[in-house]
Amino acid sequence: MSALRDTKFNRRQLLSVTAIALASPSIVSAEIIRRNISSFRVHDWRDHFETLGKGIIISDTTTKALQHWTTDGEMRIYPTSVPMTDDLTKRGYTEVVEKRENPSWAPTPSMRERNPEWPEFVPGGDPMNPLGTRALYLSWQYYRIHGTQDTRKIGRRSSNGCIGLYNEQIEEVYERAPVGTQVKLI
Repeated sequence: MSALRDTKFNRRQLLSVTAIALASPSIVSAEIIRRNISSFRVHDWRDHFETLGKGIIISDTTTKALQHWTTDGEMRIYPTSVPMTDDLTKRGYTEVVEKRENPSWAPTPSMRERNPEWPEFVPGGDPMNPLGTRALYLSWQYYRIHGTQDTRKIGRRSSNGCIGLYNEQIEEVYERAPVGTQVKLI
């Protein structure tokens, strides 16, 4: 009988060690996630603008996140795609000057130079349209905050200058951000 008790005790030890070993990957995973969150920077709109006005969008090209505040101060945050290189990145103050549902797309002259194989025009609603389902046009020529059909781009340096969001999220920002919304790309 004591041999049986020793066997049960050893099984308990084995189960405990197994449970700890199985839990370890989640502990490691939690540590990785915590580090990613801690590297994420949330901005205060007052550090960049005098008033909320019609709303504020701050897009941080380093952390690949966009923060949007409505006129009542409610803030939401979204992951983004950002320009591939610093040469394509424009930073500073601008504003939303136009909004379009299912926008059409045409590559800029510099995009055509770099990628002559690209089509000259893609109509809105086309699954190949890189602007997705909504676009906020900024006062800077050719720059947009828009959706994307290619969700692999979000969280990466993958755009030719624009800020991209998941289609569902640009639709939310589109509804909440009127023309005249203040924008800063940092």
